[in-house]
Amino acid sequence: MKIVHTSDWHLGQFFYARSRAAEHQAFFHWLKRLVIDQEVDAIIVAGDIFDTATPASYARELLNQFIVSLQETGCQLYLLAGNHDSVATLNESRELVACLNTHIITGPDEQGGSPLFPLKERNGNIAAILCAIPYLRPRDIQLSQAGLSGKEKQQDLLQAITRYYHDIFQQACDYSAQHQLESLPIIATGHLTALGVTKSDSVRDIYIGSLEAFPANAFPPADYIALGHIHRPQNVSGEKPIRYSGSPIPLSFDELGSSKSITLITLTADQPLQWQTVDIPCFQPMRSLKGSLSELADQLAALEAPISGQKIWLDIEIHHEEYLSDLQQRVEKMAEGLAVEILLLRRKRLQSSLAVNIKMKETLNELTPEEVFRRRLAQEPLDEAQYHSMLQLFREVSAQLNEEQG
Repeated sequence: MKIVHTSDWHLGQFFYARSRAAEHQAFFHWLKRLVIDQEVDAIIVAGDIFDTATPASYARELLNQFIVSLQETGCQLYLLAGNHDSVATLNESRELVACLNTHIITGPDEQGGSPLFPLKERNGNIAAILCAIPYLRPRDIQLSQAGLSGKEKQQDLLQAITRYYHDIFQQACDYSAQHQLESLPIIATGHLTALGVTKSDSVRDIYIGSLEAFPANAFPPADYIALGHIHRPQNVSGEKPIRYSGSPIPLSFDELGSSKSITLITLTADQPLQWQTVDIPCFQPMRSLKGSLSELADQLAALEAPISGQKIWLDIEIHHEEYLSDLQQRVEKMAEGLAVEILLLRRKRLQSSLAVNIKMKETLNELTPEEVFRRRLAQEPLDEAQYHSMLQLFREVSAQLNEEQG
């Protein structure tokens, strides 16, 4: 039996006002082809199906189209809620898609009992037991207690999540013993932050103020734990595989340093569980460029136009010692005629030793209020629009204060 572990689709995401619909559509086409070529029996999506609790209609349509397209493959689909997902939204179509080999799991009590699923091969034989655990909201597993300190609340939530995982794992063991399936692997899921993982800018912290990360040794000894929430594919330390598959497309520019992939799990009778990664093609070229204006010119000139005819989405960070009022225009002129689209332009102001020495000799009496404010703004990672907006607001407030004092 073969199983795909993926997560964090974030359908409906807008990336600096750009839609990701074309990328997600291309990913679904690629994933379906993989299912056919590898004869995949099940897909597990470990949370964050949608990007928001109120996804746009086109995002729901993308998911529904993919569910329907999978029917000819015979592949089962398991969709688990993440912290971005709305339980109510996912539950709207749960009973309907259940008729299409698709299971939606949104919370501990949504299945009317234990969230255990026997994973079956195409011939109907059970090959593994799935403990389908979605994002666990504290209110679902924790009783409110008055008078607890912050540390005690954190410890109480940790114990509640640990207890829930081990209870479900024990139910899976009992199910296996009852049906004489003790030799079959147990696969668990989860949507949370485990200790020791590498995050990205697009990851939203969960359990804020209570529990920041879940220790790997608190997981039960399942044969494989399929995790979601972290967008970079990576393993969590432990004796058994505990893995984040990562998101299928980059959800922030700082995710460009690592390739995107799904995890392909292979189950063979009387053999240990095996897994491997399969790289996902890049569906939208993206680059991060950093340096001075002259270095940026060289980097832009070295960019090759994508064969697909798409434009490269750019994140540009300019390193310059002084503020340039026409920076936006300069960069746009450099990019004229190139197959690029600048999504983010930032300044990183550098201070030369001469400038530092000059400033050390200055006093506030030698500077106007606006000069002080300009220099303070220059230390912030603002784009040109934000810079001018803040400067304009300062001027308006200063004018109002001058009128009141006059």
